[in-house]
Amino acid sequence: MERTELKDDSSGEMTVFIPSETKNLKDQDSCVKFSDEKEDEEDEREHWTRGLDFILSLIGYAVGVSNLWRFPYLALRNGGGAFLIPYFFFLFMCGIPLFYLEVCLGQFSGISSMFVWKLCPAFKGIGYGMVIVSGMACIYYNAVLSWVIYYLINSFYPDLPWASCDHWWNTKCCVDRRVQGNQTDNTTESIFTQTAQCNDTSKLKTAAEEFWQYNVLRKSTGLDDFGEIQVHSAMCLLAAWILVCLCLVKGVKSLGKVVYVTALLPYLLLTIFLIRGLMLPGALEGIRFYVTPDFEKLKSLTVWVEACVQVFYSLGPAWGGLITMASFNKFNNKCFRDVMIASMADGLTSFYGGFVIFAVVGFMAKESNVSVSEVATQGPGLALVAYPEAIARLPVPQLWSVLFFIMLLSLGLDSQFGMFETVVAGLIDAFPKQLKKKRVWLTFGIAMISFIVSLPVATNAGIYVFTLLDWFVAAFCVMVTSLIECIVIAWIYGVDRFCEDIEMMIGRKPNYFMQICWAVITPIIMLVAFIFTCVKYTLPVYDKYIFPLHANIIGFIISFLPLLPIPLCMAYVIYHRGGSFSQRLCSSFQPDADWGPAPKHLRDEYQLKLEKRRHRPHWFIALFKRIKL
Repeated sequence: MERTELKDDSSGEMTVFIPSETKNLKDQDSCVKFSDEKEDEEDEREHWTRGLDFILSLIGYAVGVSNLWRFPYLALRNGGGAFLIPYFFFLFMCGIPLFYLEVCLGQFSGISSMFVWKLCPAFKGIGYGMVIVSGMACIYYNAVLSWVIYYLINSFYPDLPWASCDHWWNTKCCVDRRVQGNQTDNTTESIFTQTAQCNDTSKLKTAAEEFWQYNVLRKSTGLDDFGEIQVHSAMCLLAAWILVCLCLVKGVKSLGKVVYVTALLPYLLLTIFLIRGLMLPGALEGIRFYVTPDFEKLKSLTVWVEACVQVFYSLGPAWGGLITMASFNKFNNKCFRDVMIASMADGLTSFYGGFVIFAVVGFMAKESNVSVSEVATQGPGLALVAYPEAIARLPVPQLWSVLFFIMLLSLGLDSQFGMFETVVAGLIDAFPKQLKKKRVWLTFGIAMISFIVSLPVATNAGIYVFTLLDWFVAAFCVMVTSLIECIVIAWIYGVDRFCEDIEMMIGRKPNYFMQICWAVITPIIMLVAFIFTCVKYTLPVYDKYIFPLHANIIGFIISFLPLLPIPLCMAYVIYHRGGSFSQRLCSSFQPDADWGPAPKHLRDEYQLKLEKRRHRPHWFIALFKRIKL
């Protein structure tokens, strides 16, 4: 290598000659540094533009159509106002701790739900299971959106098609309740004549019910008669998927803008409907029926378990959506505040929506001269039959119909966003170099595949397919996953470790109440709820149709499919570790080398802490080290 020469020039200053090799090395180092910085920028995970984007996304994810068509009915059936006692008890003891756990997990790691479980490699299958259950739910959940879109389109007709019995799909057993509500001699004679034309009075259906069953669904006799794909259902299903794609085409950047409409608009429309509903005759009787407490009901264990299950499924832990959305947070975001806002919004929206629903149900009961309990129902029957029927009796029904179905569409889209983004983000994290820059094509590709797979829902047997999937997809796996999740975080990874991770993020550890919930209270509640659900579990039924044996077998296979990756991944991880069986077992329960906080500048310090911990392992790991195999 050439020496560096020193030479005095005429000005008396010294000139330094640097050999060419040194210059090249310096330039190369600069280029390498610039290249690394550029690569880090490309690999850096995108973030929510504003903190409010994340809060509204959480609220939209938690608050869905079930808040309007399930919670009010459960409250009515389980003690009215008294049902709020077990509901909010489980919200604080089970719902919020699980919600907070998953949000912290996603925000700390900056990884989607598929790979966040590298904190305990033996349970990596949890992440795959979350993506599978979210993917399956996306397929049938969009059927609800397609029905809502079809109703919304029909709301622009001069006469609402579900308001009368003079359409091609109506039968001789169709009854127009608008006529039945006005007890005059002429109308009574009209009803009698219409009933006389029906050979079996037990088959009498309202105009709204016949529109739902014979126009929207055009249902067959059962799963053995699939019929053919209905063009109107298929087109609305395609429109629903396109709508989801357009909102998620740029990930959280586009989603963060959409949620300002989809998450806030339902509250405005709910308030409008409540004000309008309170002006209707019979509204107060319906609301009184809804909130009148029956404390005797609280003596039943069933009421408490149903409250727990409703909290659990409404908030949506163990689906992967919470972890995925939180992974786009900035590392130091005050996530506990966000969790409390979203959790309370979910619970209070359910309660508030009950007033809206039962104000109209009370009006329907008075108009039809029947009791509120005869009108009240749950599921699609409430949102797509009973409520549209009530809207048809209002002045300017087209206006109220459009507003109502826009509200349902907004509620449904938000929940769909979280589940669909779980699948997309999981695949991008699995293949970042190949897919990160092709997000648009990936989003539309997954959506089109999902659309094709979901086409059976658009057939004549679509409602039976929907019922089967809705009944089985999350029946067991979500509860089991939540239970395992708590055990892994609190007892294997260590609640003390997890609290230190949270302290690194937001500057303070969670309070002792939250730690006790993670370690003891929430797992016990989930275990009891799971056992009770298994004992009381009933097979699916739709409109008196009993599903055949092979359909129920397929349903149980579907329900356990998301749990299958857990034992398979555990066996794979343990098999590919080195050493004796006990050593493999120990290393499988230790965090992977690349586990740590999302910011890269904190990784080195964090890895040093992990190394120190390996010399003084968690009690769970120490237990396995005593095994001589």
